[in-house]
Amino acid sequence: MTPPLIPGLSAQEQTLLYEKLNTYNQGRASYKEAGAYLVVLPREGHPAYTLWIYSPLPGRQHIFYLCELSTDVNEALRTASTLCFYSERRMLMVEYNAKRMQSNGDDLIPAGKYRGHFLHEILSIDPAYLGWLAYKFQPRIPKQERFVHIARIYYSVHTDAQRAKARRKPAGRFLGKEGDKLENLRLTVTHVRLEDNPYKTQVRGGTPFFYVRQVLRLRDASGNRVSMSVNARTASRHSCILPATEHAYQPGEIIEIASARVARTYWMGDTPCTRINYVKLK
Repeated sequence: MTPPLIPGLSAQEQTLLYEKLNTYNQGRASYKEAGAYLVVLPREGHPAYTLWIYSPLPGRQHIFYLCELSTDVNEALRTASTLCFYSERRMLMVEYNAKRMQSNGDDLIPAGKYRGHFLHEILSIDPAYLGWLAYKFQPRIPKQERFVHIARIYYSVHTDAQRAKARRKPAGRFLGKEGDKLENLRLTVTHVRLEDNPYKTQVRGGTPFFYVRQVLRLRDASGNRVSMSVNARTASRHSCILPATEHAYQPGEIIEIASARVARTYWMGDTPCTRINYVKLK
């Protein structure tokens, strides 16, 4: 398979990129046996690189769409390799092939709560349901048998992603469980977002008064993620604009906290985050 020319890259840059891709593929199974992940080049009307999966189906071969990556080839390959790193499948770069890559409707869900949706859509929002389709759904006609085979291919992509996630080092930890008291926190502000408090906003004499709050994302010295809200004590005449009398927090600023409570814990992607309230500053 001749590798395609990558738009926007010099010959030297392309040689280096394909050398890295060859290194990545060393030790992985032949695409004729295990299939392969395909990074498809941009095309007219689609400026981003996209990720597809090729799999030899019984009696038929096909290619199925997975997701959009990036308009930058290096970022696209970084994202794809992160997802697929622990898979036995190789990763190849190819040009778009309309004849082989257009959906024939075989990957459309025929019934149930996601009827009419494509399998790649369910892969990203409800992989458990995808697993049910792959291994519990009972086909009644030949077309549904092919649908089940395709669902199993998509579910194998989820398995690859879970394998990569399991080997990834956890990005921090929760600072406690809901209701726990925390003391002597030293946190660095990483992001600030302003929003109006809808419960306190009011209109007086035809003039709106907004009580703006700062939603802060922070981290401690160990990299653990924390979030908290700081409510303005005075009103603003303008939406999402902090009054001059209030302290405006900035990224990089250090906040010393004497005590706080864990309001809840949640995940932001693969990162555990702790939301705190009842904050007392030092």
